[in-house]
Amino acid sequence: MSSRINLCAPTLRETLSSEVAAAVLEQRSHGGMSPYATPNEAAVRRRDDARDRDGAERPAFIRDSEKIIHLPAYNRLAGKTQVYSLRANDDISRRGLHVQLVSRVARDIGLSLGLNLDLIEAIALGHDVGHTPFGHAGERFLNDAYHARTGRWFFHNVQSVRVLDVLSGRNLALQTLDGVICHNGECERQVFETSDLSSFDDLDAVVSGCWKTGEGAIGHLRPMTLEGCVVRVSDIIAYVGKDRQDAIAAGFVTEDSFDDGLGGAYNSWALGAFITDVIEHSFGRNRIEMSEEAFAEMRRAKRENFEKIYNASELNGERAEEISALFARVYDRMLGDLRAGDESSPIFRHHIVDVERALSYYGQTYRWQDDLDLTVVDYISSMTDDYFVALAQNLFPESEALFRRRGYFC
Repeated sequence: MSSRINLCAPTLRETLSSEVAAAVLEQRSHGGMSPYATPNEAAVRRRDDARDRDGAERPAFIRDSEKIIHLPAYNRLAGKTQVYSLRANDDISRRGLHVQLVSRVARDIGLSLGLNLDLIEAIALGHDVGHTPFGHAGERFLNDAYHARTGRWFFHNVQSVRVLDVLSGRNLALQTLDGVICHNGECERQVFETSDLSSFDDLDAVVSGCWKTGEGAIGHLRPMTLEGCVVRVSDIIAYVGKDRQDAIAAGFVTEDSFDDGLGGAYNSWALGAFITDVIEHSFGRNRIEMSEEAFAEMRRAKRENFEKIYNASELNGERAEEISALFARVYDRMLGDLRAGDESSPIFRHHIVDVERALSYYGQTYRWQDDLDLTVVDYISSMTDDYFVALAQNLFPESEALFRRRGYFC
């Protein structure tokens, strides 16, 4: 047993019971897979392209991971906020690190449960490629602008599917896309059971419903695979402690600010305890489950993060209203440029031209004219933090005062 004691969950273990540990090692020693794992040959794609088929040298879902990490949208995650914006600190997590941490947690769980690690990795690496600049604050600002003008709703997990399935033209597997749209780490559950989604028609209906009804659709999503379920719970495990470490590094809180008494060490404790708990209660089953105690502790820690970290971050404070208004101004300016056909506008030069070029490699086109509001959403959500700041200052020089940064020496 570890010497670390969580004062709020003192009996949660960081090691498996002897029975489950023996079963895990026995399955692993024979190279066995769970009967509930998703086999590579089950991958379903929109197009039956020979180069995407399962093969000895590159199994189907490995291909998906490789497609994702070569996308510009994946590369841009390194420049997007996880929680903290507008501060110079190379040790604070960006979204590019977050997706890798989710992949690592999910692979640890998936290995012990005998699931398809390649599918897990593809879902984890792709799950945030549609995220906005400035984290969940930016997501909220973009949603407010989009909803006010169209009545539709923006969510980063839905946009991630659009990036992977529509804007990149990369022919990803249904199981990967389903795991991405269902990953929402803001909706924790004690038990994750799979859905009966089985076709792209089903997926398209889900995507359409999310745009139209927002939380009414998002809150009911369940992955079609256990691999997707693992990524969903791993998203929370990966950030609930890491965000705390970043808050301490950023100076928002101290090591003594948290009720459990662990400070920044909570991250290491959470990785051990939550991963162990998921494996202990999910091995050999057709669902992913946590114990009541672990689930209660995860919810408590997340709630404490909201109270002490998230609600105090830069863009949830006094500048939130002003920056939200700036998102709306950028939105309206870009929408006006599209309507005017102004090809000198950044939305043409830095977005439409690039997406059209990428899609042309696969014999596809970007139908941006069909929905100008959605094209603006595609553009703004693709931006890094620095790009949004540069664009806003270029369009509206007076906005420079909003983006005063905490530098390395001040």
